[in-house]
Amino acid sequence: MDFLWSPWRYHYIRANADGVHGADGCVFCRAPEAPDPTAALVAARGERCYIILNLFPYTSGHLMVVPYEHTSALESLDDETTAEMMRMAKRAKGALDAIYRPDGFNVGLNLGRAAGAGIDQHLHMHVVPRWVGDANFMSVIGETRVIPEDLQTTYEKLAGHFAGATQ
Repeated sequence: MDFLWSPWRYHYIRANADGVHGADGCVFCRAPEAPDPTAALVAARGERCYIILNLFPYTSGHLMVVPYEHTSALESLDDETTAEMMRMAKRAKGALDAIYRPDGFNVGLNLGRAAGAGIDQHLHMHVVPRWVGDANFMSVIGETRVIPEDLQTTYEKLAGHFAGATQ
């Protein structure tokens, strides 16, 4: 029998078991208020939304656009917030194009647990760079993703890009 050692997955499993709304509140509400944006993985801020790295990415560069407003209902967002989410998704895609040069993207929302939302209490839009062949045998057969870059390196690349770009 083969074993793959991926201790970081335990944090994901434990977070799901414990729920994201513990005594500290919602992870997406806490992140933009964190004293250290680097530790919180907040890469860019807007007036109504922010861009954050996914702590448990599907691929290197997996970003999320998150409204500051705590809601799970897309229809509850005002038009300005909805528009800013799309503008920031475009910024995220542009940054990922410039830094990683992916072959394509998955962009979207998973609304509700049944739709695949890992955190269904606070909606967020995924911007996931994709490469031809990134769903290789490890993902398909081994049910394991190989992420070739650590989150801190990804954060430094992307935050640096956002800092140098205009909105």
